[in-house]
Amino acid sequence: MKEERPRRVIGIFALASFLNDLGSDMIYPIWPLFVTSVLGANMAVLGFIDGLGDAVVSISQAASGYLSDRIKKRKIFIIIGYGLGAISRIGYGLSHTWPQLIPMRILDRSGKIRNAPRDAIIADISVRENRGGNFGILRAMDNFGAVCGILASIALLPILGYRKLFFLAAVPSVLAAFLIFIGIKEKRETIKTIYKGMRLKDLDSNFRLFLVLSAIFSLGSFSYSFLMIFSEKNGFKMATIPVLYLLFTAVAFATSIPFGKLADKIGRKKVVAVSFILWGMVSICLLLEKSLAVIVVAFVLYGMHRGAIDTVQKAFVSELCPTEYRASALGGFQMVVGLCALPASLAAGLLWDKVSSTAPFILSLILTAIAMVLMTFVKETAPSENRKT
Repeated sequence: MKEERPRRVIGIFALASFLNDLGSDMIYPIWPLFVTSVLGANMAVLGFIDGLGDAVVSISQAASGYLSDRIKKRKIFIIIGYGLGAISRIGYGLSHTWPQLIPMRILDRSGKIRNAPRDAIIADISVRENRGGNFGILRAMDNFGAVCGILASIALLPILGYRKLFFLAAVPSVLAAFLIFIGIKEKRETIKTIYKGMRLKDLDSNFRLFLVLSAIFSLGSFSYSFLMIFSEKNGFKMATIPVLYLLFTAVAFATSIPFGKLADKIGRKKVVAVSFILWGMVSICLLLEKSLAVIVVAFVLYGMHRGAIDTVQKAFVSELCPTEYRASALGGFQMVVGLCALPASLAAGLLWDKVSSTAPFILSLILTAIAMVLMTFVKETAPSENRKT
């Protein structure tokens, strides 16, 4: 990057994230209902589509991270990522059977190629004392955009219907791509270096342990769609489900910056552990009681979980890995975690259909407990910019 003020760069990325999530979260609150009620898919199909989308996210982020480090370019991946998101929403609006959603879902989630290069830029222009806070700002604007998108969804769905709402949701991502195009400058590389690619041996055992335990946790961390369908099956009217989505997104927005700043003060590891505990509490709540009040509490806890893990996990990974491999490591980490999302959501859907609606939460609790035990062995090392590689 050119010698721009870090705050300006963070501000541009934050505004672009706000716009993109404004569009995407006009869709996400009604996504499970559109797939199951409008297009007639069952829970296993919903789990498969959601899990497939998360798996595509993981592969796209790993690929973009590697290529970004290799060609020493970040901006192009971010612009293309926002563009793919916009195109996919138009495709959703044109879909009339659930199989038609699959290529659009792949395209949508491929838009996440923007994340690893963008996160590498944020990590590079930050220092340890503010890195958690900077990621917190970005995540807060993600969630603020989501809150606004949900409110727009609730207000506009009765007027526009599903398909016109999908078309409208493409517009903010187009604006986000344009903002990055005109607002972010990249410096030209004056020194040509040969990028050999990140290898497993370039990452120490501490990073690999964190990668393994995060994968285990992700195997039990199924899609939010299950929480929303669970709520609909246990007393919430279909029209109120988007309000629950709004609730947990608003909580995630409110807690992202505080969790980021907390991680700057007490360390990343402790806050990631707190995020695991919060997810475990969500599962316990829904296992023990199915009243409307408890379901609301579970969505609040889920919002706190997302506010913590989405903010701090990236900062932690960026410090556990060597500096020159940041985009590759962030993308590779998201690949491993995301690939676990496909079996996680698929298994949750099968357990729901074949055993009971509470079975996915039992499996999740077991895997969360295993991840928590392994977390005790992770060492919070010195920041990567101060280490030799």
